[in-house]
Amino acid sequence: MGPDVPGSIPLVHVHGFAVSGSYLLPTARALARRATTLIPDLPGYGRSAAWGHALGIPSLAWALREVLDALGLEKVVLIGNSMGGPVSLEVAHSAPDRVAGIVLASPAGGMHNQPLGRALLQLARDVRRESPRMIPVVLPDYLRFGPLNGLHLFSELVRFPSLERLLRTPVPTLAVLGSRDPLMPPMARVRELGRLAPPHLTVVVIDGAAHAMNYSHPGELAHVIGCWLDGSDITDDPGQPGVARVLPISREDV
Repeated sequence: MGPDVPGSIPLVHVHGFAVSGSYLLPTARALARRATTLIPDLPGYGRSAAWGHALGIPSLAWALREVLDALGLEKVVLIGNSMGGPVSLEVAHSAPDRVAGIVLASPAGGMHNQPLGRALLQLARDVRRESPRMIPVVLPDYLRFGPLNGLHLFSELVRFPSLERLLRTPVPTLAVLGSRDPLMPPMARVRELGRLAPPHLTVVVIDGAAHAMNYSHPGELAHVIGCWLDGSDITDDPGQPGVARVLPISREDV
């Protein structure tokens, strides 16, 4: 992508479903040297005040824009994991002048996660693939959010048109997928859909990563994001767990 002045645009990390931004800290720390780095907790998450009910994706996007306004941030790069991906896409579509680019790390929602029962099974499989060290980080957030709010929002999330938003993204976009993430579609399907996407969408796969790669593979993810921000070739960092590779997408005859 390459911002006008490398590292000058603030990086805003957007958390996933039912959790605070605590689990995003490893990747945020790895990127902190590049620019001002923020991890806001959206309304009803972590210790942020709730609105009496779980906000949907469009309302969370509106709340995130309010946070940007309150902090005086005119333009940012959004780095969203899981549900943070759809929220980031919604902000980019509603206010593209505020978003220099978006990073979608394991973006959730859409046809591959439907119906709800299928998504719940995918989520259960992913839990077994995540680092056990993440349990004490996210469990208090899940308990605080509550099962009723969780079920309501998860049901909306899987119905959200993430794919349609992604294929029409108005800003430079980097999608990073984990090869062990059961919530993501098969790579052949990703390539097929990528042919329909604008050329400013880049897709990278981190072999060995599951859904919460911001926690499990922060060094590799930060390296990939750094390459993309600098506008340089995206390469693997041999010193970090996981292997990053750009997914080849042919846009011929499209």
